[in-house]
Amino acid sequence: MFLQNSIRPVAGRTLLLSSAKPFTRTFTALHSPVLRQAITPVRRQQLPKTKFAAKRFFTTDPAIVARPIRQQGIQKLLYAGGIFGGTILAINFLFNHESRQDGIPLYERAYLQETFTYTGVGVGMMGLAAKGLHNMGWSYRLMSMNPWLVLGGGLVAAVGTMFATRATDPDNYIQKHLLWSAFNFTNAVIFAPLFFYNPAILARAGMYTVGIIGSIALVGATAKEDKYLYLGGPLLAGVAVVALSSLAPMVLPLGSRALVASEAICMYGGLAVFGGLTLYDVQKIMHHARLAERGLIK
Repeated sequence: MFLQNSIRPVAGRTLLLSSAKPFTRTFTALHSPVLRQAITPVRRQQLPKTKFAAKRFFTTDPAIVARPIRQQGIQKLLYAGGIFGGTILAINFLFNHESRQDGIPLYERAYLQETFTYTGVGVGMMGLAAKGLHNMGWSYRLMSMNPWLVLGGGLVAAVGTMFATRATDPDNYIQKHLLWSAFNFTNAVIFAPLFFYNPAILARAGMYTVGIIGSIALVGATAKEDKYLYLGGPLLAGVAVVALSSLAPMVLPLGSRALVASEAICMYGGLAVFGGLTLYDVQKIMHHARLAERGLIK
């Protein structure tokens, strides 16, 4: 009770003194001068109301940005390159122990390069469109909508434009590219809220994705012909499991063990499944290249 009665006049006197010189109060101070003065008896006084200026911050400590020196940066780059190269060699030894001795035929190599060129351009289109929509405020409006409506509408739009692109004859150049662009744009609409994350996190995730997809694609391209095409059925089942586990936050309570388990399945299972899909897709692309070379497909 004594502290409650004594803090108020002391706080008032402090505010009166602050009218002469603004002060800065931080929430990280361990010893406040107001509380130290409050333990002594203070006579209640009638103080006039005065205007004061105060700045309040969470901390007064300056921001410290520690950048590695040039030698440390080179060491980290060499360390990451060694891990990446060793991983590729290990994967090739484990999965492609009976890989073919000759190189990739020229027609298959050109077909594969063209396919990955379209993939890279499509990812770039998604990123630029998603960034533009995010700057226009679309991300906030999208997150304010009904999640089931967003999920259903985005799924219908993405799958619909994808099948329409595949069903279009390759000779119909304009229509095929318009549908392909529409598929990229529909994905950009859904991916726009990702820009709420720190750009450094997105850049790191992009580098990891390029490294993983690139290494696994190399393994699939240098493997024995049609070695991984049998994975189509099991991978489709794995995609279904990962997709269902990603819907768990909409139906399970937060903090439950089932939600934690479903998130682990979605994350680690997704990495495994999409790694296998990369192996399968690369070999399927090369299989299509051989069929196209023979004139069996366009």
